[in-house]
Amino acid sequence: MADTSSTSSSWYQVYVKLKFFTKIRRFVHKRRAGQVSGQSNDVQTIDLAVVDQGETSESTINHGDDDDDNGIMQKSVKRLHFGSKEEKAIAAIEIKRLARDDLKRRKLMADLGVIQPLVAMVGSEYIAPHRRLAIQALLELANGTCTNKALMVEAGILSKLSENIGVEELAKDEFAQLIMSLSSLVNLQFPIDSSKILPLVIHLLDSDSSVDTKMSCLGTLYNLSTVIDNVGSLATNEVVHTLLKLSSLKEASEKSLATLGNLVVTSMGKKALESSPMVPECLIEILTWDDKLKSQELSAYVLMILAHQSSLQRAKMADGGIVPILLQLALLGSPLAQKRALKLLQWFKDERQMKMGPHSGPLSRRLSCSSPTNQEDAGAGKKLMQKMVQQSLYKNMETITRRAKGDSDSNSKLKLLVVSSSSKSLPY
Repeated sequence: MADTSSTSSSWYQVYVKLKFFTKIRRFVHKRRAGQVSGQSNDVQTIDLAVVDQGETSESTINHGDDDDDNGIMQKSVKRLHFGSKEEKAIAAIEIKRLARDDLKRRKLMADLGVIQPLVAMVGSEYIAPHRRLAIQALLELANGTCTNKALMVEAGILSKLSENIGVEELAKDEFAQLIMSLSSLVNLQFPIDSSKILPLVIHLLDSDSSVDTKMSCLGTLYNLSTVIDNVGSLATNEVVHTLLKLSSLKEASEKSLATLGNLVVTSMGKKALESSPMVPECLIEILTWDDKLKSQELSAYVLMILAHQSSLQRAKMADGGIVPILLQLALLGSPLAQKRALKLLQWFKDERQMKMGPHSGPLSRRLSCSSPTNQEDAGAGKKLMQKMVQQSLYKNMETITRRAKGDSDSNSKLKLLVVSSSSKSLPY
């Protein structure tokens, strides 16, 4: 993951580093001589109320007219390494501004060692406005460079973030964005300890956070769920319950269901889903969302995995009224949703056929059910009639399924069939 640069850029970095360390030596020498006091005219106190509102502007810092961006960068790096907490907060503001629009500068500042002190500022020993400034600077430094993200993880940012469970309302979205950005490292096989950030992510999802914050947290969970090593920490009742609850919200359903789809293919994830009281009802409800085709497809996928080789789950789905919904989805859903609905219907059909036996018509009995002579005969006749009704319903379901498979050029007729069919023509 090492970054490369042109020859001119390399010479520029060497020049800046030499100039930087020259100033560091002068700074240390002056401190030792006791000459530093009274010479920090370029430092002013930050108005913490303004910082806390996210409205700090460049006018809060007094720079000389001859200071260019390179000079400001050198001063900011120096303050981060050797300055007081107030000076470090001022430096974080400048680093955020300088890193915003220049990828090369972001890489250069990382080479100069700004990430480690910024990560330290996220710790609980700093006040909330300073922590927020550090998070904002780290967000800019992480933009577009995996190397800087990896340096943040190696500097212990995950542990620092875990200390901020009670993050203030204004900073929630920024914390969530940084966590999601760092979690993308799993796509490069970079190890991310999900157990350190899950408590904060779940807290942000369960709290009264904004939609943007929740979407960032869901993005984090999805990134983590793509790595099998993280499934153990994700496949818990708490995480699964949170994902199922958010899947019922249309704006968050796709990311929630995609994460559940990654978890359900593992034994631990499937077990957690099967034990949830929200399954399968909330997933069946999503199948009826005609305006959310992707959510329908993902919900059908999760239901397929749960129903596969599990008669108990199929029975729960049947009791929840899934068959008529699957019939409608097989006729009117997207091509992928139709395919998955038909697969589920085939399993229900096969299971019904096994219960009913190979009979294709009414069963002959010696006892007449039309005129029972005693209570036992009446019960037998009632069972026989129920079985005949079941066979008729099974035939209707088989016919509709066959039409959905074969009559691909008559969508208008299929839509008419769903609209005009009475409840007697459906298996449930």
